Amino acid sequence: MSLTNKIDFAVIISVCRANPNGDPLNGNRPRQTYDGYGEISDVCLKRKLRNSLQDMDRDNPIPIFVQSDDNRAPGDEFRSLNDRFNAEKFQNPREDGCKKWFDVRAFGQVFAFKKKAEKKTKKGEEKKTESVEADSVEGGADAVSIGVRGPVTIQSAFSIEPIIPESLQITKSVNLETEKNPDKKSPDTMGMKHRVGKGIYVTFGAINTQLAGKTGFSDDDAEKIKKALQTLFVNDASSARPEGSMEVLKVIWWKHDSSIGQYSSAKIHRALRELLEERKDGTYDSEKLKQKLPGLVPEELDGK
Repeated sequence: MSLTNKIDFAVIISVCRANPNGDPLNGNRPRQTYDGYGEISDVCLKRKLRNSLQDMDRDNPIPIFVQSDDNRAPGDEFRSLNDRFNAEKFQNPREDGCKKWFDVRAFGQVFAFKKKAEKKTKKGEEKKTESVEADSVEGGADAVSIGVRGPVTIQSAFSIEPIIPESLQITKSVNLETEKNPDKKSPDTMGMKHRVGKGIYVTFGAINTQLAGKTGFSDDDAEKIKKALQTLFVNDASSARPEGSMEVLKVIWWKHDSSIGQYSSAKIHRALRELLEERKDGTYDSEKLKQKLPGLVPEELDGK
């Protein structure tokens, strides 16, 4: 049975001497808005959410379509989305894809297909048709893609206060290639590392019942999302994010009493952010939050 009640949620994240999400267009420095507030992109958060879902039970992993190479499920030999999709031989990609993969029925997906194309040749020659993996389902050879809209949306996380990125000059102790003079350091030994000394970020999300009915997203699936949000940074250590430098402080989960909800998502998210900005340390007055949203009591969960 699909989801019956609208859900809103928020995740409060603590950063301590780490680069929560580097910007490749800015030398991999921590992402910032024009006002100086730190940002963790929604794409980054969904990647960590997918990894958390996979790590819930490695012996019986939750099927995930968009897997990263370094976190593929045991026995999954596919190195591209196209290969993983084509191996299933679905008759109805939209319906069967939602049943097969958790992230497809949660976040949605675009299954892209190529079509047959006629290649124009010189005058007097016959037109040649190139075989370009024509789609034979849901639209025939003219179909270009099949889109699935998912019920789970998550926003980029933004810091409560502006951040001040710190930069460190680093060097390698060994040359990448042998130099004529072994004692001379090559240019590639120099580099930079960037981090945020301290920051509190918050992200918001929601689960829509109308779209859940179309993808088959259930109440049990929502519970898995809630559990995965608590472990976003478990098994996520790297040089940029050392173990213990990123932490989920709190997951706030609002379950409405109807499919359309008692309050708009915007009002709920604004109520929490206003309270977080009062203290700046990632804590908030729970009683004030309940007073701002009468009749909607949140479930407050600590990160793991």
